[in-house]
Amino acid sequence: MHPAKSVIFFTTASGAGYGLLVWLVVFTARGDLMPQAGFGLAAFGLAFALIVAGLLSSTFHLGHPERAWRAMSQWRTSWLSREGLSAIVTFLPTGLFAASWVLLGDVGPRAMQLGMLGAALSLLTVYCTAMIYQSLKPIPAWSNRWTAPAYLTLSLASGAVLLAALAALFGLDAAPVIAKVVLALLALGLVVKLAQWHSVLNAASMSTANSATGLGLEPGQRVRLVAAPHTEDNYLLKEMGFHIARKHADKLRRVATVFGFVAPFLLIATAIGIGMGTPTATALIITATALAAIGIVTERWLVFAEARHVVTLYYGEEAA
Repeated sequence: MHPAKSVIFFTTASGAGYGLLVWLVVFTARGDLMPQAGFGLAAFGLAFALIVAGLLSSTFHLGHPERAWRAMSQWRTSWLSREGLSAIVTFLPTGLFAASWVLLGDVGPRAMQLGMLGAALSLLTVYCTAMIYQSLKPIPAWSNRWTAPAYLTLSLASGAVLLAALAALFGLDAAPVIAKVVLALLALGLVVKLAQWHSVLNAASMSTANSATGLGLEPGQRVRLVAAPHTEDNYLLKEMGFHIARKHADKLRRVATVFGFVAPFLLIATAIGIGMGTPTATALIITATALAAIGIVTERWLVFAEARHVVTLYYGEEAA
């Protein structure tokens, strides 16, 4: 698949924003975070900015962005519609929780009920986003059991990394606790991502040119493309016939692994060892956040670049 920049930004930015909202609620419920206007404005502001920017960028990939609202009418059958509706509904409880947190300094039972509802809806929205891709059976790389867990895990991990950076910058007492949670999430994220890559790279081809054409050839015979269906590239080839060399994909997987998981883990672990609250530890946390962003964007680029649509079987591919 062609890695559209707008969709890559959408899945990474909105995922991190929703993850950040979830952890703001969780750590507030635990009593680790207490209302502070400055920190709350920065944290909730960043979360909502990432979500809104991501959702807006997703419309750029549509043929008619002005008709995006119509997709929400198909919520009974469409994961895209469910995602849009859940994203809109999520703004109400999370917005009220943020207002109570920042403006009123109130995180009592009623506020926390709104927060927990907002956190649940945030996870639901990320899950719907994942299911948009996992439900696409013509793309075997997406239609597997690891797609949704990977999206949810990376959303929570990226959101936690952002929260750790903000907590370090504001010198919060909760910074060490948040940093330890980040370590666990980075480790979990790496395990899930490696499992997804292993599943995709070692999965048997679901379709071949023989099965796609249904010609019923004898064993050992295979369909061979004699002439291309079109004289020039069309939409299908531009969007679904993207190729990336195996050696480049392997290199980018290493970049995603090191930048997205290993390096941030080591830097944050070092910051904890030095002592959170020191300038050196804060610098390490910020560096880890920047590296994690590079790694996750690389990972998400690969998600699209390596996906092969079965329609390419009619354009010369032997298997998909």
